[in-house]
Parts: sequence; C-alpha cells; structure tokens
Amino acid sequence: MPHTRSLLAGLVLGLATASAALAQPVPALAPPQDVLHLQAEASLEVPRDWLVLHFAAQREAVDAAAVQAELKRALEAALAEARRAAQPGQIEVATGQFALWPRVGPRGVTTGWQGRAELVVQGRDLEGIGRLAGRITTMSVAGTAQRLSREAQQRVEAEVVARAVERFRAQAGEIARLFGHAGYTLREVTVSVGGDAPRPPPMLRAEAMVAAAEALPVEPGRGTVTATVSGSVQMR
Repeated sequence: MPHTRSLLAGLVLGLATASAALAQPVPALAPPQDVLHLQAEASLEVPRDWLVLHFAAQREAVDAAAVQAELKRALEAALAEARRAAQPGQIEVATGQFALWPRVGPRGVTTGWQGRAELVVQGRDLEGIGRLAGRITTMSVAGTAQRLSREAQQRVEAEVVARAVERFRAQAGEIARLFGHAGYTLREVTVSVGGDAPRPPPMLRAEAMVAAAEALPVEPGRGTVTATVSGSVQMR
C-alpha cells in the first residue's frame, strides 16, 4: 500500500510539472524584417474580334395564344434565315428569351397579353453578321456588343503576364537598392489576368427597336487584357 501511494504521488507530481510546463507562455516569433509588399500591372489593347447581335420581337393581343403564335412565326422565320448563314466559330445562332405576360388594366383586370422572343447571333465574322441583320425582317435589332474571343485573349495573356512580372521584378530591385540593400528574394507572389468585359447590350423597348432594312455597319473597337502581379519580397 505505501508503495502504491508513492507511485500515485509521483504520477500526480509529474502531471503537475507537465501542466506547469505547458502553461508557460510560448515566446512570440519576431516579425519579419525588411519585407517589401509590391504590386505591378501591365495591359495590352487588341481589336475586339467577337460580335454579339441581339434580335427581338414583341407582340400583344387580347388572347395569349395569339401572341404566342405570332412570336413563334417571327422567331421561326428569323431562325431559318440565320441558320443559312451559320458557320461554327464564324456565325453562331441561339434562341434567347421567349416569354408572355398579362397586360393589366387600372383595376387589376387582365386586358390582354404581351410577349417577347429573342434571337442571339454571334461570332467573329463581323461583316457576315452585319449583312445577316439586313436579311432578318421579322425581328428587330435590340442591341449589340463587342468583346474579345477566347482565342484572342489567350494569344496575348502570356505577353501581358511577362510584362507584369518584369515590372514587379524591376520595382523590387529598385526599391531594395533605395533602402540600401543589395537585392531581394521572393517570398510569395500572386498573378491574375483580367480580360475584356464590355457591358451587356441594352434591351430596347418595342417602340425603340427598328428592323434593319439593310446590312448593319460594324466597326470593331478595342479591348484590354490586364495582368496583375502582387506579392512580397525579402530585401537582403
């Protein structure tokens, strides 16, 4: 029994010692010295080579079925014309919104129905899409947008990133020299690339939409691809 008591006492003493050791505060690590945080950016302008053309038709009548039938005929005729010009990557065709909603009078009573159908034509054949706009007569041009194709953006991404990295390195070296350091070592870095993002085309009201009686003139604008390099270096 005395032997057992001594063992228990030793165990309790050992646990107390270990707990006291664990309770000791861990010395805080000294903050890194001579660390420089930087950000550099580079961009390139390239011609926008992708055109998006929105067509729309709006109809209204007392009966919902009549509105739907008229929109269907307008969309089918426009689709037939667009499909004749369609080529993968050059002129691509897709249907958009097709919706009906009630026309409500002042007393909350349904007095008729309205509807809208949309067709989207897009691609890199800007002149071909412009000519197609003059041949679609059952729908009106509701809006246009230009942007960079994925291929055009990928072609310049590597060059833009290389320029941003070079500017980051030049800034790091110059600032380190101004602080009296011989050079630097890279600690961490993040590279991001942003593409051209034009605003979506405005959706015009029915009275503002006009059918293109002839080819739509198209002049490509320019888009910007930007690369940003941010991170920190250890001056030495």
